[in-house]
Amino acid sequence: MVNGDKIRATADHYVSALAIKTPSIQQRVRNLSGGNQQKVVIGKWLTADTEILIFDEPTRGIDVGAKSEIYRLLNDLAGQGKSIIMISSELPEILRMSHRIVVMCEGRITGELTASEATQEGIMRLATQRSVIVANNGSPANQIEAK
Repeated sequence: MVNGDKIRATADHYVSALAIKTPSIQQRVRNLSGGNQQKVVIGKWLTADTEILIFDEPTRGIDVGAKSEIYRLLNDLAGQGKSIIMISSELPEILRMSHRIVVMCEGRITGELTASEATQEGIMRLATQRSVIVANNGSPANQIEAK
């Protein structure tokens, strides 16, 4: 059975908590701005009350004000003890939001940095680090760095 009152109350709660700008909860999501669409998606995830949330490019294509609201939300969730995994190609966003940064290149982890040791240069060095390819018989003398 669908409880319409509970659905409306939950929708009203997340519209308020996430500062979603909409004329009503009946508004179609596709008619909202990009930032408000992002917040609706986040609100749907939050109804599941999970302990780990994965955000892939959470602020791509949204305005500065909506970005700030999403950053605030992520910090609030972390403050509640939720684990946040954020995937982003925006280095300032990664540096601003992360406690620990795991960098990958070509599908492999190339390094891990704490927030205090992370710099844009350090992250870029790890992000462009290629794995070693073993040539011929596999001896160290025959190893070359992939370019």
